[in-house]
Amino acid sequence: MAINAFEPWTFVTILILTFSLFLIITGAFTAYFGSGKSRRIGGGLLGGGLVLGLLWGWLSSGLANFIPLPTGLFEVIVQSIIVLVAAAIGAILAIGLFLLAIMKS
Repeated sequence: MAINAFEPWTFVTILILTFSLFLIITGAFTAYFGSGKSRRIGGGLLGGGLVLGLLWGWLSSGLANFIPLPTGLFEVIVQSIIVLVAAAIGAILAIGLFLLAIMKS
């Protein structure tokens, strides 16, 4: 994709998908490792991420007929998901390497 072909919908798609994914990840982490109030906050983050992701999916699938969908949206979604998966894998590997280095020292 050329830089001049970047559309606002692409930015919004990547922003919402990334925000939703990391709300789910941080919510699950907080709910699992937290206690008391932190656990409830983690559940809220997890639920909020799921709701946001499902709402975005419903709006972008054409089920909400009041929003005209731009052409090429499916390609943007696929590319966004691939970028998110690659970023998550890179982050997990970096955090794992960091923890390994800290634990071995």
